[in-house]
Amino acid sequence: MSAHDTDKQGISFRQAHLLVVDDDIEVAALLRRYLSAQGFRMSMVGNGTDMLQLLATDTVDLVLLDLGLPGEDGLELTRHLHEHWHGPVIIVTGRGDSVDRIVGLEVGADDYVTKPFELRELLARIRSVLRRSAERPRQAASRPAVYRFAGYRFELDSRTLTAPSGDSVPLTSGEYGLLRILVTHANRVLSRDELMNHLYGRDSGPYDRAVDVQIGRLRRKIESDPAAPTLIKSVRGAGYIFSDTVRQE
Repeated sequence: MSAHDTDKQGISFRQAHLLVVDDDIEVAALLRRYLSAQGFRMSMVGNGTDMLQLLATDTVDLVLLDLGLPGEDGLELTRHLHEHWHGPVIIVTGRGDSVDRIVGLEVGADDYVTKPFELRELLARIRSVLRRSAERPRQAASRPAVYRFAGYRFELDSRTLTAPSGDSVPLTSGEYGLLRILVTHANRVLSRDELMNHLYGRDSGPYDRAVDVQIGRLRRKIESDPAAPTLIKSVRGAGYIFSDTVRQE
């Protein structure tokens, strides 16, 4: 077995099946050559219909999805995969706008890579996402399924949040992930980089405000006064802290 077949934790990537969804033949061919040489099994399709058909008939470990597919909404495809396929997705696209990045992560992508990209960086991100995906069942089994705070009931398994009134509070994938990190690290200051690493397995960039946007949206849903938050507090120059008492069930 060659050095690139396992990571530092001994997780094997040999023959992990990657599906590239991109109508750019040159980019698809480049990814096939490079990633095949790294020990991955590769499949390539050029549209969402073929993607869904292949996912229904074969086992795929990770999807590399271009947003700019002709006649299709890549973000809606990402949302569909998150809701119905549940496997890891890395968006690989020429759309580098910060809004697209934020929305892409919010609708369920595990990472977001812009073209042109460095092949070695993309490989590192693929391995990071596969590692996190492999670790999820173990983490889920070891942590409590329900958290209570400020009258709220937060169920991890069903990904539901119930308000003190008994009403359900709808959460996007990004909001759920952020709240999960905050309540499981209650009363501890978390920097933006720590939050980005927990959520997406990477540090935040100098212009990456995805965490701040998600914080603002989450505050509007759970704070009695989002302008003067008492649950998710900002710590100047340090990050954020979830300051309420959290009880585990």
